Amino acid sequence: MAKHRITQKETDLYAPVKAWLEARGYVVKGEVGAADVMALAPDTPDEPLLIELKTGFTLSLLHQGVARQSISDLVYLAVPKPKKGRKALAAEVALCRRLGLGLIHVRPGDGQVEVLCDPGPYSPRKSKPRKQRLLREWARRAGDPNDGGATRHGIVTSYRQDALRCAQYLAVAGAERGSIVAKSAGVPTATRIMADDHYGWFERVERGVYRLTIAGRQGLKDWGDALPDKE
Repeated sequence: MAKHRITQKETDLYAPVKAWLEARGYVVKGEVGAADVMALAPDTPDEPLLIELKTGFTLSLLHQGVARQSISDLVYLAVPKPKKGRKALAAEVALCRRLGLGLIHVRPGDGQVEVLCDPGPYSPRKSKPRKQRLLREWARRAGDPNDGGATRHGIVTSYRQDALRCAQYLAVAGAERGSIVAKSAGVPTATRIMADDHYGWFERVERGVYRLTIAGRQGLKDWGDALPDKE
């Protein structure tokens, strides 16, 4: 059985793309002006469809596609079908849609053309839940802790700041009930934070009572600047 030849050159994309367009009634010509592919439909001879060919999805290809939009609203980008995960492909499709570009994959070997999206205006749907989560995180986070040394260990979230408040209290008071930590440290969710122990900072002594671990004391050193001096 003959092995499929992998598409490696832009010119390898032309024949499959041309055949795909001709099957839809277009008259196709290559290398017309700055466009790799130009196609005209008999019923709309003044509306050229332009396609830019590349061996991979690159910033340069996006630049070319955007430049062709000064000529026509019908601009596609065509690349060999890549071996990428769904998340990466979805991001590329989303980017093309945001730019108003179409995206075509040409399958190596048999030249099958797959249209992932067509050119057109883009109006992203806003996510109210995600917006609310961002606003809640903004409101809960004390100060601006991610512009400093603490980020060398990771991003400071409001949850981590609450865990640090609990750790600071236990470092001085010793083992204590979660209800008392919640009131004294000003963290209403203290018991849940210590029980979940996402960072390995807390140890359950008995029901409802927690103490700081060695990792917790190290965490206080590592994240010492993650809380503002005054709130």
